[in-house]
Amino acid sequence: MHVLITGGAGFIGSHLADWLLGGGHVVDVIDDLSTGSADNVAHLDGHRNFSCTVGSIFDEALLAAHVARVDAVVHLAAAVGVRLIVEAPVRTIETNVHGTEMVLRQAHRHRVPVLLASTSEVYGKRTRVPFAEDSDLVIGSPHRQRWAYACSKALDEFLGLAYWKQHGLPVTIVRLFNTIGIRQTGRYGMVVPTFIDQALDGRPLTVFGDGTQTRSFSDVGDVVEAIAGLLAEPRAAGGVFNVGNPDEISIRALAGLVKEVTGSGSEIVTVPYDQAYEAGFEDMPRRVPDVSRIRGLTGWRPRTALPFSLEQIASWMKGARMAS
Repeated sequence: MHVLITGGAGFIGSHLADWLLGGGHVVDVIDDLSTGSADNVAHLDGHRNFSCTVGSIFDEALLAAHVARVDAVVHLAAAVGVRLIVEAPVRTIETNVHGTEMVLRQAHRHRVPVLLASTSEVYGKRTRVPFAEDSDLVIGSPHRQRWAYACSKALDEFLGLAYWKQHGLPVTIVRLFNTIGIRQTGRYGMVVPTFIDQALDGRPLTVFGDGTQTRSFSDVGDVVEAIAGLLAEPRAAGGVFNVGNPDEISIRALAGLVKEVTGSGSEIVTVPYDQAYEAGFEDMPRRVPDVSRIRGLTGWRPRTALPFSLEQIASWMKGARMAS
């Protein structure tokens, strides 16, 4: 296949490019480098089946030229990270909604299937776990910018499924749950690289809230395998699929595990949400995926244990520090 990855110089996109190229596919990347980095794909420079264009999916002529020559689009370009969402809500909404609109319009024009990356954030304030793809979405008040991202990605899903229903465009949606791995940065509030960076420095590990909130962390290698599997499965069109690890861990326990993996003597401190983000910030108490749907269709299941992922990330971060 010849695949276009929007946001392909980002954390997940760069790993997906590695996976697809390793399988003999041809990969084009478009990325404006607003949150991605050229360093993430620098190792692919000169690969005969890879090209990276620094540009925006809002450049209609550029996007159309790329979509016209590929067999599928994986749309990963989006605003990322809780901190960015809180600090730049207009950018978040416009990037997510209008960017997806641009991609779907060109994909429809050229009859190119789309795999659209969504997020577990769309489940909002739902408390009953595990989250299944047909569960109701419970979004908080529009006065809480925390939910702008969830709403924008939910609208992306509605738009993608509308193109499938009205125009027959093959659109597959994946809801990603807390993906972690090498190349991920803590710049926008991602907890694992933040904790590891703090631990390696001997600084306190800052747990937001009381630390009892739980998350389910998925290794990026498992995640891109799931995406590639859905990309190759025609029966996935029109479907929504959770991609994540059903094993949950509290954020306080995660901080303890990071200390153990890094051998750090850092203390663990809690920071109220109001200080970490903004007054009235709301968070999900739990976030656990039901992955039976994707397992039934493709046989996929997560295989990488959290401690192993943390060890790999810590080793990579140590190496990056030595190289800088």
